[in-house]
Amino acid sequence: MKAIIEEIRNDLINFSDPDHRKSGERYFREAVSLYGVKAQNLHRISGEHFKKLTDKSKNNVFSCCELLFRSGMMEESIIACLWADRVKNQFHPDDFRVFDKWVHNYITNWATCDTLCNHAVGDLVRAYPELLPGLKTWARSSERWVKRAAAVSLIVPARKGIFVDDIFEIATILLNDQDDMVQKGYGWMLKACSEAHQEAVFQFVMKNKQIMPRTALRYAIEKMPAEMKTEAMKK
Repeated sequence: MKAIIEEIRNDLINFSDPDHRKSGERYFREAVSLYGVKAQNLHRISGEHFKKLTDKSKNNVFSCCELLFRSGMMEESIIACLWADRVKNQFHPDDFRVFDKWVHNYITNWATCDTLCNHAVGDLVRAYPELLPGLKTWARSSERWVKRAAAVSLIVPARKGIFVDDIFEIATILLNDQDDMVQKGYGWMLKACSEAHQEAVFQFVMKNKQIMPRTALRYAIEKMPAEMKTEAMKK
């Protein structure tokens, strides 16, 4: 296991670009540790090394993910997020405890939050809807990335038109949050939900627009017709 982690790190170093690292750092308000690897190279490194992994059991893959997360390097964390979802066919409800640990201990920026939650966490919850209360617990957290994780985990289900009541419940929990990264997260969730349930999302926005932060509101109505947007944006 450690050997393949070292191989990944060597490749990340070899494909690092100081200029790309500097430009990448500007996308984040918080301090991030980057190699400076371009996205296409990062995904290639991730895919190539996963193919080389002889033991693709979930436990072994999760152990590799843990080592990658612990490094604190952005690109290693992204690979961990991608690898976790590669074993989604082996997911079990108990895996929520693993993801809960990762979200609380290793997710420190929007990129890792969204990569892990859009895919692995979202796929787990879609397979086991009984885990939805766990996302509502995240929504009540005091930590910004945990709260954002609650919303962005439901982006793909929202687009598919499922979990509508749970989506509105999480949006209600987060409604008055003052953190713009949380506002963007649940606004994005509502926008995704509007693809299948436009009228329901519009009515939610209209009901709450006097107290809903404008950032979240704008995200939520982004895909709606012009007349709906105009009505929602009226003071």
